[in-house]
Amino acid sequence: MPTLRAPLATLLVITLLGLGTASLPSEPHLTPAASYLPRLVVRGGAPAAALLAHTPSASPHDSYRSTGPGIRFADRFRAGSVTKTFVATVVLQLAGEGRLGLSDPVERFLPGLIRGHGNDGRRITLRALLSHTSGLYDYTDDPSARPLSATAAVRTATAHHPAGAPGVFAYSNTNYAVLGLVVRSVTGHPYATEIRRRLLGPLHLDGTSLPGARTALPAPHGRAYSRDPVDGALADVTALDPRTAGAAGELISTLADLNRFYAALLGGRLLPPAQLAALLDTSAAHGSYGLGIFPQRLSCGVTVWGHNGLIAGSYVRAAATRDGRHTLTYRINTDTLAEAGTLEPALLEAEFCPA
Repeated sequence: MPTLRAPLATLLVITLLGLGTASLPSEPHLTPAASYLPRLVVRGGAPAAALLAHTPSASPHDSYRSTGPGIRFADRFRAGSVTKTFVATVVLQLAGEGRLGLSDPVERFLPGLIRGHGNDGRRITLRALLSHTSGLYDYTDDPSARPLSATAAVRTATAHHPAGAPGVFAYSNTNYAVLGLVVRSVTGHPYATEIRRRLLGPLHLDGTSLPGARTALPAPHGRAYSRDPVDGALADVTALDPRTAGAAGELISTLADLNRFYAALLGGRLLPPAQLAALLDTSAAHGSYGLGIFPQRLSCGVTVWGHNGLIAGSYVRAAATRDGRHTLTYRINTDTLAEAGTLEPALLEAEFCPA
């Protein structure tokens, strides 16, 4: 699975403590993960953290908790690479409509774009892009480049030799920059337009947006912080240019919207059965990743599906059971989290494997 290193921190990247809790007014129960939330602040060093869980039961309910100042239930925040699941869903819908095939080469839709330095779009399929098995160099790893369009991002990537062998899982934001261009080639519309038409509108995800060149977060929102790696000073990075992230990570959303999206996706409301099966097929990536979504098997035998997202000032993780009935999204308002390798799994275990 992608790690907290993630994908976009190098593009755009607290020791403020203070504990508090908040809940939905009608909430009758604490979610099992609520007790773990303060650890993200105390041990993880995040300024603030929040989570929203939807649990199935005889009386299904949503449970919201926050820890630390300046973070609220309705806040919009940058969701980073969670964008990839939205893009993958659109591509799979187009496959279900017969407008493209997952075995189609990129060259069919974007002739000549991926060429040079050992890169060849004639040999890279859409499935390879979706599953991060294309071998394409990750354009965000080039410290000298700040591409403001998908085409420029791909050119940055193809100026380098492939970073991995074809068929081997290697997470690369370039894959989704290319997929955004494929969506435009097939539909005649930008990927953001297709996401709005196919996903945001039908699901009433009113807090979710794709900002394009807009640098400000829509209201309501809190602040986003990044730590200087040299002196440890905090910087407010709430405003940023999201164009470098593009189809790989520009999404803005809310806790409630992300839970609703993953519940609908895994519940079979967005994709036909064949495309839903393809979404969850991890064979291309040898179990590490499906198509825009990844599994995490927990100690109790439950596997949760979802994605994480890291961009300057924000980290988010969305996870849900295979049927979409039990969902959890948590976020912090920074891009750094100490002990991430233990804190996040513990939180997921608490929620989906309660004693």
